[in-house]
Amino acid sequence: MVKKIKDLKLTDFPEEVDEKDGVKIYGETSYENHLAILSQFLHNGGMEADDNKKVSIIRAIQQFLEDKKEHGGAFDEEITEDFVGQVAEEPGRYYFFRDFFEVPFPAPHQPRFTFIDLFAGMGGFRIAMQRQGGKCVFSSEWNKYAQQTYFANFGEMPFGDITKEVTKSFIPQQFDILCAGFPCQPFSIAGVSKKKSLGRETGFKDKTQGTLFFDVADIISRHRPKAFYLENVKNLASHDKGNTFRVIRETLEELDYSIHFQVLDGQGYVPQHRERIMIVGFDRRRYHGEEQFSFPQSPSTKRTIAEILDKRVDEKYTLSDKLWTYLQNYAEKHKAKGNGFGFGLVDKNGISRTLSARYYKDGSEILIPQRGKNPRRLSPRECARLMGYPDEYRLNQVSDVQAYRQCGNSVVVPLITAVSEQIVKTMEV
Repeated sequence: MVKKIKDLKLTDFPEEVDEKDGVKIYGETSYENHLAILSQFLHNGGMEADDNKKVSIIRAIQQFLEDKKEHGGAFDEEITEDFVGQVAEEPGRYYFFRDFFEVPFPAPHQPRFTFIDLFAGMGGFRIAMQRQGGKCVFSSEWNKYAQQTYFANFGEMPFGDITKEVTKSFIPQQFDILCAGFPCQPFSIAGVSKKKSLGRETGFKDKTQGTLFFDVADIISRHRPKAFYLENVKNLASHDKGNTFRVIRETLEELDYSIHFQVLDGQGYVPQHRERIMIVGFDRRRYHGEEQFSFPQSPSTKRTIAEILDKRVDEKYTLSDKLWTYLQNYAEKHKAKGNGFGFGLVDKNGISRTLSARYYKDGSEILIPQRGKNPRRLSPRECARLMGYPDEYRLNQVSDVQAYRQCGNSVVVPLITAVSEQIVKTMEV
């Protein structure tokens, strides 16, 4: 018989604790995953939970309270099993959890549909889907810095490694849409070049990243959402003479989904040339391949770099004489060889090159000209605007380096929003 949370005793569910690199590992569950369990419980009170999952919730609350108290949390209660059980039964009564709800992007009060957010990054898919009235019921992101940013904006700590069964076990059985910007490095032009130079395999032969698509396919197969929305680099379509994309498409079609795909450029929505392939699927068993889906038309009005720039920016973003000289010499050297490599000094009335995750290194692909001094990098806030994030989005939970990386790996939010709107309209017909 499934018991109430307060009636479960942790002593009935012993768990080994191991210390690795100063991080407590509870069975297969890290402290970050405890926060993920807790935040999912707080935001989805009706989550499907057997006794084992309820015990995971109790452990998560216990760890959270102990950490809170250790770092000066203002409460006097002794953290007993009974107290933890009481908190678990009525979490809304306690102020401990305000950071989970006082966020810039809360879930809609009356959701139209549910979705899960895999390889969540900064949460671009989540913002897009929430704008359509969607409620996120599970998220996953392995990078600890991206997890911090995600938590600060949505009040939810994403689960970690999605390849592990313990992580997949917390995905609700039913949800409407699966979203995933699965890792693109094995398929990107830059990623392929780098891996070949290191003598490593690319695409599906890359055992560490390339096969993560199959974890997405596995989740689709197990849960059969009404629809899915996948995003990846443009080069995915042509990698390995088209064989990589053929395998992806055939895999999804074998799951009995009808597939729609198109390469779209973000420059219709933000002042940045950023081409990505969008892959949308609908369950044939539900829609019989008759869904009336089409990708959105790009807006006719173009954005400009000037729109995203701050009037005053810290001097630390201006390139040093040494770096600026190096970039100019590097560009001249490659120009002499007939190559197109070099820095990108932008026209403020135009658009930029594609922002990459390596932008923090020298900012060379997008440099802002300045009168009377060296050009400068974009600030992290300007990079977030370049990806379409509103200014209320919180970035300062991590260093500039991590913020640059997260922006460079992100999706273009207004483009994802436009596609999401079409998916939801199609799904609800």
